[in-house]
Amino acid sequence: MGKRDDLIEKYAADIKDKFGETADMDLLKKVTIGCGPAIYNADASTVSGSDKAELDTVKNNYLIKKLALADDSKLDDAIASVMEKYGKSNRNKYRAVVYYMLCKHFGKASVYK
Repeated sequence: MGKRDDLIEKYAADIKDKFGETADMDLLKKVTIGCGPAIYNADASTVSGSDKAELDTVKNNYLIKKLALADDSKLDDAIASVMEKYGKSNRNKYRAVVYYMLCKHFGKASVYK
């Protein structure tokens, strides 16, 4: 197994532990690949739930550009919900997991087909 496969396994475990869900491994793999080289960078691989600029980046670059969602308050609500479920005190909110959960929330898995 390569480094990416190891990370995908770690993300799947995180989804199980933090969200109580079994990950759709096919979708999780596609979302992880979609994150590109960011998953290998310690800073870029995580999302700060308390940094407004970071959350705006998730909203603009992922939800609006990648998933083609309209910019409205539902996007902020969904991000806040994922951050809440992930755990405010949890410092390592993996970008691939956040993106995966948002993708599932909005039912946009078809973007990755």
